[in-house]
Amino acid sequence: MTVFAALLRAINVGGTGKLPMKELCDLCEEAGFSNPKTYIQSGNVLFQSRLAEAKVKAKLEPLLAAKIGKPVGVLVRTRTELEQILTRNPFVGASPSQVLILFLDAPPPARALADLVIPGREEVKLDGREVFIHYPDGMGRSKLLLPFAKLATGRNLNTVAKLGALARAMDAGASA
Repeated sequence: MTVFAALLRAINVGGTGKLPMKELCDLCEEAGFSNPKTYIQSGNVLFQSRLAEAKVKAKLEPLLAAKIGKPVGVLVRTRTELEQILTRNPFVGASPSQVLILFLDAPPPARALADLVIPGREEVKLDGREVFIHYPDGMGRSKLLLPFAKLATGRNLNTVAKLGALARAMDAGASA
């Protein structure tokens, strides 16, 4: 079985999309996923499934919409993809708390960043289905606006590293 991380958009952030993590685990079990485990309260869940990524997403999104009463975007990555994302981080020397990774369903067009106006010292790199952003002055102060941000969900590098470690442990436990 494949270990997946599902990253939910706008869950338990800024007072919107309230969903207790126990209920998220229950929904994952209802969808037929095995061993669901959450990480922090912002909509990160790991589980195992024999389904392909698109089918995982297709099963989870309607259950979440029914539970919350509005559509919830779900971005899905495998354990292997999480590890590859960590190795592709172009901002190796930056503090992990200052690096945000935006997850998208599909790679944006190659020229997606061509007209981007960077208002400060931020750096933005597009790599496949992820956009890496370095906020040297902190995310809270930034005025950076990305044209496709509403289609994405972001996690800082610390969170992605932790999800990768948890997915690796889950995978190792399944093989033991």
